Amino acid sequence: MNRKSLFRQFLVWRLRHVSNRQFMMILSVLVGIGAGLAAVVIKNSVHFISDLVHQLTQSSRGYLYLITPSIGIFLSVLFIKYVIKRPVRHGIPNVLYAISKNQGQMNRHNMFSSIVTSALTVGFGGSVGLEGPTVSTGAAIGSNIGQLFRLNYRQIKLLLGCACAGAMAAIFKAPIAAIVFALEVIMLDLTLASLVPILMASISAVVTSYLLMGQEVVYPFKVTETYEMIDLIYYVILGVLAGFVATYFTRIYILIEHWFERFQRSRVRILVGGLLLGALLFFFPSLYGEGYEFVNQALAGDVSHVFDNSIFDFLTDNFAAMASLLSIIILLKVVAASLTFGSGGVGGIFAPTLFMGANTGLLFATIVNKLGIHQLHVPNFALIGMAGLIAGVLQAPLTGIFLIADLSGGYEMFLPLMVTATASFATTKTFEKHSVYTHQLAKRRELITHDKDHAVLTMMEVKNLIETDFAKIKPEATLGDLVEVISEAHRNLFPVVDDEGQLHGMIKMDDIRKIIFKPALYDSTLVKDLMYMPAYYISPDDTMEDLVEMFRKSSRFNIAVIDKGKYLGFISRANAFTAYRNQLKMFSE
Repeated sequence: MNRKSLFRQFLVWRLRHVSNRQFMMILSVLVGIGAGLAAVVIKNSVHFISDLVHQLTQSSRGYLYLITPSIGIFLSVLFIKYVIKRPVRHGIPNVLYAISKNQGQMNRHNMFSSIVTSALTVGFGGSVGLEGPTVSTGAAIGSNIGQLFRLNYRQIKLLLGCACAGAMAAIFKAPIAAIVFALEVIMLDLTLASLVPILMASISAVVTSYLLMGQEVVYPFKVTETYEMIDLIYYVILGVLAGFVATYFTRIYILIEHWFERFQRSRVRILVGGLLLGALLFFFPSLYGEGYEFVNQALAGDVSHVFDNSIFDFLTDNFAAMASLLSIIILLKVVAASLTFGSGGVGGIFAPTLFMGANTGLLFATIVNKLGIHQLHVPNFALIGMAGLIAGVLQAPLTGIFLIADLSGGYEMFLPLMVTATASFATTKTFEKHSVYTHQLAKRRELITHDKDHAVLTMMEVKNLIETDFAKIKPEATLGDLVEVISEAHRNLFPVVDDEGQLHGMIKMDDIRKIIFKPALYDSTLVKDLMYMPAYYISPDDTMEDLVEMFRKSSRFNIAVIDKGKYLGFISRANAFTAYRNQLKMFSE
């Protein structure tokens, strides 16, 4: 008996003895463990490579930083081009695309490709994080497990949510924030019963991370002072400032992304992006890699990372120089991250966002204290600044609040967290409708949101609704020819199409009803004299929202589908509504 036969027997046994709910719980634990292992492998790989690179650069006085990012990105591109031979999309947008347009299915190579490419990118100095690749890897594990066990779309979507929660829980050791992230950023519409598998995935992933990497949190922080009520005013100001920084982050990220699209050859992107990134790292070493150690210095209220191993260390005691350099570093972090992505590197934006947030809070509190306006506890503002940037850049205030509270154990600062995250989110939303994760999907109208109606329409495609059983007639045909076609047709609409498939017009039964019983007109009346061009038609590449709007405006029961002048068929209102209902059943719990 071969393996396929044994597996089929297992599937039959499972259907008989294990309920869907029980099976999903078992799979959620497996997915959580897989995501936890992915986080461990990625973290350890990056630490190994970065330690090796640092040892090599110590004797060069930092000059090797000019080329190390290019080396890492070049190796990543080689791996993608010659080993994977398929593009490796950025982590979280890749998951969102799989949910919206690919029935939750992800390629098998995503279970390891992001690990290798992100380790090379970040280890050699790419100024990005590891959470995106970890989420993508975990989601690919969940998707492929779902495909292996022949699960339906709803079940695979749930496993993707479990994987994303597990990956975030493992890499940040923040199980509560991971669940919030899955619901808010991945935008899953789940019932209370579906939360149990996500909880189990988050728990199993964080336990795996604890067992293999210890229980130390990424950002050790102890709240030594809380806050006074007057401090809340400054937290609001910090939130607004974080919102402006988040807006800057989003716009610069998109701008550099579009700039790199001009370069057709990957070697040019690597050369340009790698050298520019290397120059930034040479002048500002704190932009290297994930930057967690520099974030922890900021959380301690320490600004020395601005000068460490830098050519500006002679300005250590100059406050104006420190404030200026810290401002420059905050503004350049997104540039460094965008150069890393644009030149072909693979990574995530959580780490750059947290880096900018911590330093924004640090800079704000330090300046306020220096001016003598009010004495603020600097570490607290560095901590809360991280939540502000997460809320703005990701447009996910709850994720920002719970992630920082989880990471730091700073639940005593929950009110300032809420105030700053809300102010930042509101400020960013005023200027940017979509986050850096969703702007490309939204531009292509492929983004699923918590709006169930919009989500279902996004998942549907116009080309899948085309009906082709309409009897066609040629423009040079006579009324007699049309009558013969009508005698065998079961539709009341007749497209007029030439031999090359071009649509010349259409004829409705109601328009010719009075003359089809007059044989005297059969030979003298031509079809081209009876037809009319449709006022409303749609392309197969248009969206379902376009189709719905066309049905609403026209009050027609059938809309012609035309692709560059060629007739493809019609879409009926009844068929579209039936497909919508079926998709809604599949999408909803």
